[in-house]
Amino acid sequence: MTARLAAHPNIEIVRERVDVLPASGATIVATGPLTAIKLAESIGAATGADALAFFDAIAPIVHRDSIDMDVAWMAARWDKGGKDYVNCPMTKDQYLAFRQGLLDGDKTEFKEWEKDTPYFEGCMPIEVMAERGEDTLRYGPMKPVGLDDPKTGRWPYAVVQLRQDNALGTLWNMVGFQTKLKHGEQVRLFRTIPGLEKAEFARLGGLHRNTFINSPQLLDSTLRLRSAPHIRFAGQITGCEGYVESAAIGLLAGRFAAAELSGEALAPPPLTTALGALLGHITGGAEAASYQPMNVNFGLFPPIEGRARKADRKRLYTERAKAALEAWLGSVPPHAIVGRGTRRSLVEG
Repeated sequence: MTARLAAHPNIEIVRERVDVLPASGATIVATGPLTAIKLAESIGAATGADALAFFDAIAPIVHRDSIDMDVAWMAARWDKGGKDYVNCPMTKDQYLAFRQGLLDGDKTEFKEWEKDTPYFEGCMPIEVMAERGEDTLRYGPMKPVGLDDPKTGRWPYAVVQLRQDNALGTLWNMVGFQTKLKHGEQVRLFRTIPGLEKAEFARLGGLHRNTFINSPQLLDSTLRLRSAPHIRFAGQITGCEGYVESAAIGLLAGRFAAAELSGEALAPPPLTTALGALLGHITGGAEAASYQPMNVNFGLFPPIEGRARKADRKRLYTERAKAALEAWLGSVPPHAIVGRGTRRSLVEG
């Protein structure tokens, strides 16, 4: 790919450090996951300090239809603000066993370049909280106060809460459960939580250094920065997780930019496709207040209409996506594919 880009007559590759976002000219910023500090400061100034994160504190995401609602129930603390959370109750014995599992679980070590990055309270791993004392979790993310279990009429000894993570309501975030536990250990341990025995995870927890923006708040449907539309963001800095996902968002950013420079209109791919579902999540489908990086998964797609057996859903999602993508590709302007006559610079930040 490097050789093909270097040989392309319409592409100039400039290898230099960029410290400041350009004030004008069509620009795509694709500097994640470890953006240099000066450029990060410039991005922070353009987006707002609260909209730029330097540390991923990723809590697991559960598919809503895999939660056992015969055990869990919907409620907000003290019944205020509507039934905003799924609540999974624990007895004392269940809580103590769960805490011990956190302490004993196999954990991923920090990479060398992460080791000196200090924790802050907003992204404290749940196993670190468990180490602080037997009741630390019960006074933190697993606090049962103000949550009456409708089956007992009393507060549980502890509770695990899940909060809606996308506009469709198909994905729910385990509140405060960012962790360095290895993925297999997470699945095993989190399925001991009452109501999550058969949980299917769209994403598992993690904690690592990263730089990403609050895209649902900042970007329009074609990845332009609302406050400076000449700038687009692409790749991991938008809050997508994974190489394939980052490349896909980069591809879309390039096509949107090429179409715009050619005076063409390019509609985003349908939400029923993998490209459209991921783009839609990044640019507004996710909850901005709790936004964290996400891989593409079927939980981002609009649900299949009508009733379908669980075993058939992935096939139905895939067939629908293929048809929708084929139709969308037929509508893509030629300039959005090859960018004829447009000279670009690829700048490494």
